[in-house]
Amino acid sequence: MWYVIQVFGGKEQTTLDLLKRFVDEGVLQEAFVPRREVMRRNDGVTTRVIEVLFPGYLFVVTETPRELCAQLKGVPAFTRMLSGSDKRFIPLNQSEIDCLEEFCGVNRVVEMSRGVIEGDKVRVSEGPLKGHEGIIKKIDRHKQCAYVDMEFMGRTKSIKLGLEIVRKNS
Repeated sequence: MWYVIQVFGGKEQTTLDLLKRFVDEGVLQEAFVPRREVMRRNDGVTTRVIEVLFPGYLFVVTETPRELCAQLKGVPAFTRMLSGSDKRFIPLNQSEIDCLEEFCGVNRVVEMSRGVIEGDKVRVSEGPLKGHEGIIKKIDRHKQCAYVDMEFMGRTKSIKLGLEIVRKNS
């Protein structure tokens, strides 16, 4: 099962490293920070950068969430497994897992997509958004990104993903 751990924003990688050091390997099958590839402009130069997809969250795969939660107390950083009002840990549902695996792949990074605008429609030719044009809610051509609505922990969240529009046909 996949679970979400809340951490301080900006400290995701540091906390992930601590988590891997202080939690037994038998308890933790996998721990990762999903990331996205986007274009960032700095001093007139546009470069590809990798940034955190869900700031303030780590994702873990474990079959023993109670044991993991107990071992999180030994991690010298703020970590809190997300749970419901009944104190039971909430795993991601299968559709959320499938969506993350499809977009992030094995390297856990949502890569840049490329596409064209034809009239008022977007056609993505390569990248994780290919075939998912229907979920794109907004495109920012200047920032080279698309905003999509993604289900996350039972709520719909607007996520920014990299989308390079190579041309626009009228």
